[in-house]
Amino acid sequence: MDLSTTYLGLKLRSPLVAAASPLSEEIDSIQQMEEAGAAAVVLYSLFEEQLRQDRLELARHLEHGTESFPEALTYFPEPGEFRLGPDEYLEHISKAKAAVKIPVIASLNGSSKGGWTQYAKAIEKAGADALELNIYYIPTDMNLSSLDVEQNYLEILKAVKSEVRIPVAVKLSPFFTNFANMARRLDDAGANGLVLFNRFYQPDIDLETLEIKPNILLSTPMAMRVPLRWIALLYGKVKASLAGTSGIHRASDVLKMLMAGADVTMLCSALIRHGVRQIGVIERDLVAWMEEHEYNSVQQLKGSLSQKNCADPSAFERAQYMKAISQFPASPR
Repeated sequence: MDLSTTYLGLKLRSPLVAAASPLSEEIDSIQQMEEAGAAAVVLYSLFEEQLRQDRLELARHLEHGTESFPEALTYFPEPGEFRLGPDEYLEHISKAKAAVKIPVIASLNGSSKGGWTQYAKAIEKAGADALELNIYYIPTDMNLSSLDVEQNYLEILKAVKSEVRIPVAVKLSPFFTNFANMARRLDDAGANGLVLFNRFYQPDIDLETLEIKPNILLSTPMAMRVPLRWIALLYGKVKASLAGTSGIHRASDVLKMLMAGADVTMLCSALIRHGVRQIGVIERDLVAWMEEHEYNSVQQLKGSLSQKNCADPSAFERAQYMKAISQFPASPR
């Protein structure tokens, strides 16, 4: 069975990639993921804010005023809560590259050009095989237009691409007025890959302490529906590699993503919930299904159920929506 695929120009043994998560903070864990069958690993993200200045200077500015009113308490992590600082992150890349044979993809998380450009060069020099730009941005300025928001994404990508030779993928959200147009513009700007999609974590309110608190929930297979649809729409229409992430827990999820047109599938919540050995379980079940249905390779699967040959994808989507609504069972009286 040929499970090989190509992502960001990298030849991978399978489409199973370990997504950015705390699991990649330790070299031993990265080695375990390789042994379990991960074809590549995306390292835990380094935040743009960590690059602006060293930790002590960062702490001084961030702590200023945090006790002035209740709503400001703990609004940003303490420096000690970051497991890896900028210098340690570069060293971590070098150690990971020396410890495993699979590609190591670094990850930068931010929302502006900031200090990304120079640090991207350092990441390349440290030995990363590729770089994932995780652009996490929630615009709240009512005077900011959708064009301004989109231009910010493009400027970040262009700034990084102008400084590095390694492949660059962009991880982004689906919340654009016309995501298909945004995908094409990123593709034209030189993105080597599009990672669909980032999950926006929704905060909660603690009614006893009157504080905002993080509320991180692991994904379920239901979360894969949005990236599944968009990968099917984009397959064959952009040059960039397509990575499906969020909600991929089982071999059936991987199969659906591949049929939609994904080059790779990224695993996170499934590994946190079940352990890194889940990679081997998914691969075993993937091979079993392919054998039963007489597929010889991932290439045979890829894009077989995409909308590449659909004359009017918008009309198709509208028709499917109408069909789903009309078949929905009536509520009991």
